[in-house]
Amino acid sequence: MSDNTAMKGLPPPRSFLFVPGDRPERFDKALQSGADAVILDLEDAVAPENKDEARRAIEAWLTPARRVLIRVNAPGTSWFEHDARLGRLRGVAGIVLPKAESASDVVALVSQTKSKMPVYALIETAKGMFNAMDVARAPFVRQLMFGTLDFCADLGLASDGRELDHFRADLVVTSRIAGIAPPIDGVTPSIGDDDLLCADTLNAKRWGFAGKLCIHPRQVAAVNEGFAPSQAELAWASRIIEAFRIADGAAVAVDGKMVDRPVVQRAESILSAVR
Repeated sequence: MSDNTAMKGLPPPRSFLFVPGDRPERFDKALQSGADAVILDLEDAVAPENKDEARRAIEAWLTPARRVLIRVNAPGTSWFEHDARLGRLRGVAGIVLPKAESASDVVALVSQTKSKMPVYALIETAKGMFNAMDVARAPFVRQLMFGTLDFCADLGLASDGRELDHFRADLVVTSRIAGIAPPIDGVTPSIGDDDLLCADTLNAKRWGFAGKLCIHPRQVAAVNEGFAPSQAELAWASRIIEAFRIADGAAVAVDGKMVDRPVVQRAESILSAVR
């Protein structure tokens, strides 16, 4: 995670950009893409024969001044333990755990990193979805991520679109009950389809997601804009907060609607997202 994110008390990331771990020439460019968080990927983006090379490239590049997330290979693979140990190095701000299916998967990761580093657990299988609460309540899990493409493959679904909204709702509710941050939605694989990306981003926001995974730098700006409060939302939130302040605890209406504490909390949340 770059230095201009939550490290300085700013709102949590909206855009998470994957970068193949065996393409070190792209690492610095990713940090300059505008993405709120960069994920150096050791899993899907790296061929099996290049896994060790990618791990060495990441280890050589890491410094405390360039904080990033790392996606390791899944528990049970021959690369998992070696990948997870990168979490002991300075410059790693968190670990993305693929194929998370139980709290024990998270514990296995933490036992290798030997730190209190944030874990971002990817829910990518039916088993992971069924056990999402167990995963969400595991040690050091900060957010759930929805691995939509792998999830569709696991269930034999033909589409990663609106057919998944039921599962999106489940992850949002699970995260809320577990007391962790709202989840992060999966990628839009069509890199050149800006309309689809914007529609996917808006849909994720409507369902209560806090951000979205990106697979190309050109997707970052649209995701950041999509999750940012609109001018109308900011104006509404400001009216709510001001009316509530003036009322000093008394009943008050704004735009013809009564304002109670949940409405104020929503307004505060919108204003806190301004960067």
